[in-house]
Amino acid sequence: MGKIIAVANQKGGVGKTTTAINLAAALAEMQYKILIIDLDPQGNATSGLGIERSRLKRCIYSVISGEVESEEAVINTSIPGVRLIPSTMGLAGAEVEMAGQEGREKILKHKISPLVFAYDYIFIDCPPSLGLLTLNALTASHSVLIPLQCEYYALEGLSQLINTVNLVKKRFNPELQIEGIVFTMFDGRTNLSIQVVDEVKKHFRKEIYRTLIPRNIRLSEAPSHGKPITLYDPRSRGAEAYRELAREVVEREKERKRIR
Repeated sequence: MGKIIAVANQKGGVGKTTTAINLAAALAEMQYKILIIDLDPQGNATSGLGIERSRLKRCIYSVISGEVESEEAVINTSIPGVRLIPSTMGLAGAEVEMAGQEGREKILKHKISPLVFAYDYIFIDCPPSLGLLTLNALTASHSVLIPLQCEYYALEGLSQLINTVNLVKKRFNPELQIEGIVFTMFDGRTNLSIQVVDEVKKHFRKEIYRTLIPRNIRLSEAPSHGKPITLYDPRSRGAEAYRELAREVVEREKERKRIR
């Protein structure tokens, strides 16, 4: 049985989709079977994997609306071992449609439950908000991975997200855990990056990954080529950082299982 991980942060531009794609690609290099679910109406994970959204006939909206089964919406990507349920513009109206439905918080959970046995890791790339789509992702997941940009307002946004996670855990998903907090766009030459890391460590030391994702030009170039950094520039600092993060994710999971 695979693990479902929501990659979430209500703030945009923090490296959420970059983390979902590149962590998935790094885990696939380690021979894990990976599925990415693009739950963001902007579809950045879909386009970042080189998929042309306008040509898609099936997507995550098709699954949520009940048009197709989740298995039917899965497509291949250019990354060996990584598959995708893409997003299209149709997803933009999904929250309005879901709002009036009974059990609306658990729609995604019920729809994707058959997939959990086919993959080792399922990453849900959430929209940059704490709306109904993100709520569905958190309710459907075993854990949440939080990318955190090294900037001044990082801690404020993190507190809001943690409160939402605790609320979801209390009301809808008792199993939900914090997978970890990963710092993105880290620049060791600036005092701000170092100060943000130190400040967050005061409150969430156990949850923080050792791996720091650097501010790296090759990382920001890769999505425009429709490739993860491990294919676009395998020897770059960004690629090595995500491989290191993948190893840390696997290590933590083994440690959790050992403790159980």
